[in-house]
Amino acid sequence: MKKYNVLIFISLLTTLISCGDKNNSKNLFSIDESKFKSMFHNSDTINLTLKNEANKTIDSVTYYNNDKKIGAVKGNSAFSYLLTNEKIGYQNLKAVAHFEGENEETTTRVEMLSNIEPKILTYSILNTYPHDISSFTEGLEFYNGNLYESTGKNGNSYVRKTDYKTGKSLQQVNIDSKYFGEGITFINGKLFQLTWQEKTGFIYDANTLKLEKTFQFDKNIEGWGMTNDKKYIYQSDGTEKIWKMKPENQKMIDFINVYTNTSKIKKVNELEWIDGKIYANIWEKDALIIINPLTGAVEALVDLSGLRKLAKVSDTDSLNGIAYNPKTNTIFVTGKNWDKMFEIKVNN
Repeated sequence: MKKYNVLIFISLLTTLISCGDKNNSKNLFSIDESKFKSMFHNSDTINLTLKNEANKTIDSVTYYNNDKKIGAVKGNSAFSYLLTNEKIGYQNLKAVAHFEGENEETTTRVEMLSNIEPKILTYSILNTYPHDISSFTEGLEFYNGNLYESTGKNGNSYVRKTDYKTGKSLQQVNIDSKYFGEGITFINGKLFQLTWQEKTGFIYDANTLKLEKTFQFDKNIEGWGMTNDKKYIYQSDGTEKIWKMKPENQKMIDFINVYTNTSKIKKVNELEWIDGKIYANIWEKDALIIINPLTGAVEALVDLSGLRKLAKVSDTDSLNGIAYNPKTNTIFVTGKNWDKMFEIKVNN
């Protein structure tokens, strides 16, 4: 596929974003942005100096990125900052000027993109199965050969164990109507479930679906999708971030920012761990993205818009739900209030 088609497809997933906050014009100093790019990549070097319009005598300048010291210079000589080891996303730069017995800080923000152009992948439909059209799908996952689904909307949120071939419900656990259910994942013999804006999660026994614990998010974020790599849980929050959580204490220990080589990807939703990568739905987009879980770089895109024509759906019934079946090495996808679920294979 030609490069311009790749860029057109990526644009369907993204929205315009600003480059960030600018310096406070009242400061004596500001970081000189005159030679900054609009966007950076991790192979780039940023040359940092201060504007000194008040003509103060600067003894030295100390530079920070995301509150981590990255270096210092004597006087106001240039400081070269290589971005190689930094996380893609926003770089919050700070300079502390030491001058005439005083200190003053000034800040700015730049954005670093992935240096990988995503591949456009195709897919094949292997089977089509019935799906409960009343299910507002939020999470989809296989466990011990059965398909489990979580749904949203207050008063209609539940976790359901199903026979995926018939769509028949085998077991269902409803959650209180004050909660809007979101994504699920199985790890260490437990089933974790998120809620949307209540900052609350539930932990069930994976085999009985008996509720064992209710926990509160330790970050002020929304709950969207979940997956795991058998050691850590990965949780989306409706932005470009995917958080990394310890399942034993539900503490967030890190995050990645999801980016292509042209823009960040907002509204990352349902997640699934497949062969060392994170597959993700994007809210209101009929596509899958394949993410490097170490960097957040989008490595591939799968356009699933053709599935909409094969199911009974409305314009507002978004594609959502990804489940990998390890027994068949295939992927199951559906949508909110779709009457069908599709077993597909992504063609690499």
